[in-house]
Amino acid sequence: MSAFRAGLSCRCPRCDVGRLFSGFLEVAKRCESCDLNLSGEDSGDGAAVFVILVVGFAIVGLALITEIMFGPPLWVHYAIWIPAILGASLGLLRPFKSILIALQFKHRPGSEGNVG
Repeated sequence: MSAFRAGLSCRCPRCDVGRLFSGFLEVAKRCESCDLNLSGEDSGDGAAVFVILVVGFAIVGLALITEIMFGPPLWVHYAIWIPAILGASLGLLRPFKSILIALQFKHRPGSEGNVG
């Protein structure tokens, strides 16, 4: 099973069936399918850092292209890019956190997901 597939679907890193999150970003205590203890799983701030880098790169690039091609007033930039930043950041945070948790599970020594 791919850690990226389990991560993108926000599913349990062991069985890829149970839900990983019980809230928006709160990791569930246990997998309802395979009963894996998820209470110790934590990605820290890693997901937020990746989201900041990806969203920042994309939005700044798009804002520069928009400014060069169209030269809109400043309020148009605010109307376009603030919702885009918020939407992209909130939309990517869960999958990135889930992928990091799945990769930690897969590469942790002694875990069932460790193949090596």
